[in-house]
Amino acid sequence: MAGTETGDGKSPSELIDARIADLGDWRGEMLARIRALILQADPDMVEDWKWRGIPVWYKDGMVCTGETYKSVVKVTFAKGAALDDPTGLFNSSLDGNVRRAIDFREGEAIDAAAFTALIRAAIALNAAGKRKSK
Repeated sequence: MAGTETGDGKSPSELIDARIADLGDWRGEMLARIRALILQADPDMVEDWKWRGIPVWYKDGMVCTGETYKSVVKVTFAKGAALDDPTGLFNSSLDGNVRRAIDFREGEAIDAAAFTALIRAAIALNAAGKRKSK
């Protein structure tokens, strides 16, 4: 599901498509796979494009971002410190009070079941916070 249109008339989903295509290497493939798993976890997830080029996924609040760097594709969970991570996916930003991240490197496999479960847990955490604030 797309978020709002950006200033150049493209939807966030179209901008994410373009980023994946522009990367043209393992990072684009990894980001595409991560995105597919996020949308599989919840088809009603809203995609957005923030901070001059970072894909962001929302459901009852920010769930995660998908940043691409030279040697990693980083998925940062907005409230990751509050999530259980029984399979140990989090491997970055472990010292923060709020966020946690997963750095995916070239050639690494994604544990699809564990990643999808983590996305769903983040959505549930957002939904619980939304209910409390009403």
